[in-house]
Amino acid sequence: MIAANRTRHATLKARTRTHRAAAKIRRTGTGTLATHCLAAGLAPREARTVAGSLRKNAEKAGVTGTPSVSYTHGRARQCTRYTPAEVARIAVIYRPRKPAYRTAAARLALAA
Repeated sequence: MIAANRTRHATLKARTRTHRAAAKIRRTGTGTLATHCLAAGLAPREARTVAGSLRKNAEKAGVTGTPSVSYTHGRARQCTRYTPAEVARIAVIYRPRKPAYRTAAARLALAA
């Protein structure tokens, strides 16, 4: 594949992933922390990392979320879904060091 096409494809794929996550949150009103991180523009691996840190800070913020079930690849998993306002309360406490995570935390805080 030509390098320019590979770059364009990666950009389009990232934009699609972000837009789908944001649309899902808008449609249902809630989403898992990883979904909120994807909607903030992080890649899936980084989104899982930030979501884990946000999960730890959720207890400090006093946010409980809504217990739910997440269906992925034919499996059902227990998860907790949060509204954008709840995620914003958690993101205010979250203090990341990596610049990309700082940007994502700022977007999460402004999403509410």
